[in-house]
Amino acid sequence: MANRCEITGKGTKMAGGYSNRTRATEFNPTGKVRRKPNLQKKTFYVSEIDKKVTVTISTEALKTMKKNGVYTTLKKAKIVK
Repeated sequence: MANRCEITGKGTKMAGGYSNRTRATEFNPTGKVRRKPNLQKKTFYVSEIDKKVTVTISTEALKTMKKNGVYTTLKKAKIVK
């Protein structure tokens, strides 16, 4: 299972850490860190097609589904036909 949202396309990012030592010296000993998106595995019942659909989506996509509707959002992402 990939760390990617099926609706928004959010994935992992490489980011640098930050230490307080950086303020005193121009040296960053923390290195790189992989930041993962907040993904949730959810099952939705779509009444328009009379089926249950399981998707791995970010929390931002959950808010989008709540605002625009489950069927509309899944159709726009080409998960449901």
